Amino acid sequence: MKLPRTQVAVLEAASATEPRLISTIAAETDENETAITRAAFELADASLLDVTEETTESVTLTEEGEQYVEHGLPEVRLYRAAIEHGAENAPVSIGELLDPADLDGSAVEIALSNFARKGYGEIESGSVSIDPDQDPDSDAEAAALSAIDSDADAAFSTDVLASLERRELLVREETTARSVTLTDDGVTALMEGVDVADTVGQLTPELLTSGEWQDVDFAEYNVAADTETIHGGRTHVLRRIANRVKRVLVGMGFNEMDGPHADADFWINDALFMPQDHPARTHWDRFALSDPERIDDLPDELVDRVRDAHRTGVSGESEGYHSPWDEDFARELALRGHTTSLSMRYLAGEEAGDLEPPQRYFSVEKAYRNDTLDATHLLEFFQIEGWVMADELSVRDLMGTFTEFYQQFGITDIRFKPHYNPYTEPSFELFGRHPTTGELIEIGNSGLFRPEVLEPLGVDCDVMAWGLALERLAMLITGAEDIRDLHGTLTDLEFLRTAEVTY
Repeated sequence: MKLPRTQVAVLEAASATEPRLISTIAAETDENETAITRAAFELADASLLDVTEETTESVTLTEEGEQYVEHGLPEVRLYRAAIEHGAENAPVSIGELLDPADLDGSAVEIALSNFARKGYGEIESGSVSIDPDQDPDSDAEAAALSAIDSDADAAFSTDVLASLERRELLVREETTARSVTLTDDGVTALMEGVDVADTVGQLTPELLTSGEWQDVDFAEYNVAADTETIHGGRTHVLRRIANRVKRVLVGMGFNEMDGPHADADFWINDALFMPQDHPARTHWDRFALSDPERIDDLPDELVDRVRDAHRTGVSGESEGYHSPWDEDFARELALRGHTTSLSMRYLAGEEAGDLEPPQRYFSVEKAYRNDTLDATHLLEFFQIEGWVMADELSVRDLMGTFTEFYQQFGITDIRFKPHYNPYTEPSFELFGRHPTTGELIEIGNSGLFRPEVLEPLGVDCDVMAWGLALERLAMLITGAEDIRDLHGTLTDLEFLRTAEVTY
C-alpha cells in the first residue's frame, strides 16, 4: 500500500492499544499539527484509524479583569464610596463619589451601568442612592474573578461567566484534543507494509510548464477538515443598518441633512419652541461646552421672532409661554440632545437656502443625552431624523410614511400612541414589538410642527417630522435585548461577528 508521506508518519506513530494525541504525534514527527490532523481524518476515512475528540474549556482573565482583582470592580468601589458618604440616608452627587471610588474615564460609565444592573441602588438626576441591604463582599462576579486569578477549583454559574465575558474581563477558550488509535485494518496494513507515495500537494508553475503534472499523483484535499477560525474585519451591525436606512429614505424621495454635533441651544431647543425652563434643558440632562461657551453668529431677526414666539406666541390663538427668555442661554453651546437642530437650520434656510414645498429631508446622526444607562438608553445614540414640507398634511400622511418605511425592514406591527410634545401638535409615539421578548418598545416620536415653530422660521405650510431611534430599530431587526450588546463597553463581540442584518 502506498500512502502520502504524512499519512505514513501518522500510521506508524499510532498505537493499537492506547490513544495517542495528534499534538504529540506532530511534535514527534516535526510536522505541522494541521497537516497531521488532516492526514488522521483521511486515514479514518480509509478505516485505518479511529479519531476521537475531547473538548475542554479554559478560563483566563484579561488585563482589565486582573486590574479589578487587585483594585475591586468599579460598581463595588462606587457602592462603598456611597456608603461612606451617607447615600443610604440621602442621595449623593456622582461627582462627590468619583475620587473616593477612584473612578475616571470609561470606568465611570462601567460603574454606573453595573451598579444599576446589580441592584446596588438607584441613579437619578446625577445622584446616587444605595440599597443598604446589599452586600458588595458577596458580589458573585468579584468572587469569580478572584477564584480564576488564584486558580481555585470553584464552580461558577453560567450567567456569571457569561456576564464577565461580555464585560471582556475573562476569555473562555474551548480546546479540542484529538487522539488516534489503529484499527484492525490499520494494523494489517502496517504488517503488510506501507510505502510512501510520491504525491504532490500543490500545483506549481514549474509543473505546468514542464508537463510533469500529467505524471504525478496529487494529494487529495479534504474540504471538510477543521480549519482555524479567522475573524476578518466587517462593517459594524449598526453602520450596516444605518446605511440601509439611508438607502430606503433616499428611495422614498428624501435628501440627506448634515450639520454640527455641538450647536447653540437656540438651534437645539429655542427654535423648536422648547421653553427655557423645560427639565430637559437643565445642566443634568445636557452636555454643555466650556470652551467656547457660546456662539455669536446667529441671525438677529430670527432670534427676535423666536423670542417673541416664546414670550407672547404667534398669530392666531397662540399665547406663548409668558415666561422669561434669556438670549445668553440661547447662545450657549452644547452637544445636541436630538438631531432636530438640523431640521431647524434647514427649515430656516441657513443650510440649503430658502426651501419651497414640497420637500423631504432626513439625517441618521448621533445625539447626546445625559440619560441613566439601561437596556434601552445610552449617553449617545443614533437618531433617524426626518421631515416633510407640503400643503395640507395630516396624521394619516405621517402614519402612512412610517408604515412604508418600517415595511422595508420586515416590520409590520407598528403601534401609535398619542403623546405631548412642546413643538408638535398632534403628536404620537411609535412602538414596535420585540421579536424575542414580545414586548412593545418605544422606537420613535413624531408629530406636525406647531405654528410657534414654523412661523418664526418663515414656513407657511405644514411640516410633519419625526425622530426615530436607530438602536431600537436594530433591536427589532437583530433580536438584541440590550442596547449595550450593540455598542459600548459591554458589547458582545461574538454577536457583532455573527449577527445578520436581514430585511
